[in-house]
Amino acid sequence: MISITLAIEDYIPQIYKIEREAISPPWTREDLLGEINKDDSHFIVAVKEKKTDEPSPCLVGFAILRQVGDDGELLQIAVDKSSQRCGIGSLLMKASLKYAKENMLKSVFLEVRKGNETAVRLYQRHGFQSLRIRKSYFDNPTEDALIMVKALH
Repeated sequence: MISITLAIEDYIPQIYKIEREAISPPWTREDLLGEINKDDSHFIVAVKEKKTDEPSPCLVGFAILRQVGDDGELLQIAVDKSSQRCGIGSLLMKASLKYAKENMLKSVFLEVRKGNETAVRLYQRHGFQSLRIRKSYFDNPTEDALIMVKALH
């Protein structure tokens, strides 16, 4: 069973590992830790129910949504490679959008690598629409960004 909860500092090593595998270029540990402590940031994790012999919770994904005025920006969403295609990305997306609605945000924006078809499909399934392309936005490798938005109210 998967539960969604707020990120805490103890989770940074697991978040960092997932992020390094899923996102390029990745953030630093300090950037991730700083996001936990920001008042305008909603940093959540997907935690797999631990077995009794496991020393700590097993994180399988995370999402970071930051409030920017009346809007939200989905800064990151990532799922551990071994847990992909199990609906965890959708759980994180639903929880992020629920938070945005509860906090009266008007819309949520995001930037995604244009070639990341799996992510684009996830966002489209959750009602995001393509707004425009930002040329050569991403590094390592250089790639265009697709700017997507979902209106909430």
